[in-house]
Amino acid sequence: MITSRLLAAVCVSGTVALAGAPPAFAADPPPPGMRQTSACTVAVAAPGSNFHDPSPAQRFMDFQPAWKFATGRDQRVAVIDTGVSRNPRLHSLEGGGDFIGGSDGTSDCDGHGTAVAGLIAGASSQSDGFAGVAPDATIIAIRQSSSNFSKDGGGQPGGDVNTLAAAVRKAIAERATVINISEVACRVQGQLGDGNLGAAVREAADQNIVVVAAAGNTGNGQDCPANNPLLPDPLHPDASGEDSVQVEATPARFSGDVLAVGSVDADGTPSKFTLSGPWIGVAAPGEGIVSLATGSGLADSFRRADGQLSPIEGTSFAAPYVAGVAALVRQRYPKLNARQVIERIERTAHSPAHGWDSQVGFGIVDPVAAVTADLPSGEGASAPMSQAIPAPAPEQSKSTVARDAALIGVAVCVVLLIAGSLASLPPRRIRRR
Repeated sequence: MITSRLLAAVCVSGTVALAGAPPAFAADPPPPGMRQTSACTVAVAAPGSNFHDPSPAQRFMDFQPAWKFATGRDQRVAVIDTGVSRNPRLHSLEGGGDFIGGSDGTSDCDGHGTAVAGLIAGASSQSDGFAGVAPDATIIAIRQSSSNFSKDGGGQPGGDVNTLAAAVRKAIAERATVINISEVACRVQGQLGDGNLGAAVREAADQNIVVVAAAGNTGNGQDCPANNPLLPDPLHPDASGEDSVQVEATPARFSGDVLAVGSVDADGTPSKFTLSGPWIGVAAPGEGIVSLATGSGLADSFRRADGQLSPIEGTSFAAPYVAGVAALVRQRYPKLNARQVIERIERTAHSPAHGWDSQVGFGIVDPVAAVTADLPSGEGASAPMSQAIPAPAPEQSKSTVARDAALIGVAVCVVLLIAGSLASLPPRRIRRR
């Protein structure tokens, strides 16, 4: 979303405008009249930051053990965002297109898309504790929004639901296997005008692409003007999800085709800003975030135009954790289709007390369980691409083979003799205790 806060400072889910006619499919060069209207936002390390150890969010996710089974190899993750700047720790980055400026998508004037991409596929380093979930995945950078660009110098930031729809179709053309959308348009029910976007994400799902989207943020200056009631509601247990919706978020609300991700803190508590709704699939950490800075290095904050720092947080940064897990699952279980991958992620999540609720969905994503759990047939189950091979048994020397065979024969005879003796004894009634 290039949310109002993201649009202003790019530190939470980006909010997308609700605009008119669909744009042309391709966006290179930029749309007529689009130009930069403010200085680029910078992702920085706050004073006193220590990146030696993994961030609280990364410790909570604990995804490194999953690398024994999958690292995202051969997966193409499209990051539809503010662009992704080239970074030494994004080992495989491709330009996918630009609906804002004249780049190939690998230009990021907001820092947001680069941070998102880092959480998905940032490589580890001996100099710090940071790593992305799927470090061997390829990132396809598609810039479709920016808080620092606008059309004809007006106040409306670049990007709307129609450019977002076009970006989804561009990701399909770029052969993405996973699409991450950390952008949201959020309005009162019935005013989204997102039919074109809904058709695009349906097309992606039908073409076997996992679409992961941020749930949206609420609060002062955030994407969404209010929150929805929590479900299930113990006072109204029969209330349906549709009955409770006051605010809708797109594309998160297309739950049949999109895996919508809510945010929790490093203790697993739902974040105060995470938008509740009947479309939420799972949750992941959206607070205590450390990721890649624009160009090089690590960042945990965005520097706003007024010089103030804001933490990197929001459902925008919960979504890429889940997109990274989707890349792991796609590598590990290549026979699963997109909707089965989503089902597997949901069924292996740490579920809330009610089994599902409107803040965390089916629960907090579990990367290791997602790539190792043995699920019943039809529930995101599939034979993995490769099986863990047990350590070989100690090799026997040829000189001991005859001896071992003789010992086995003697043991079999002894067992048969004992069995025969027992059979000759009179039967006894079995007691139940």
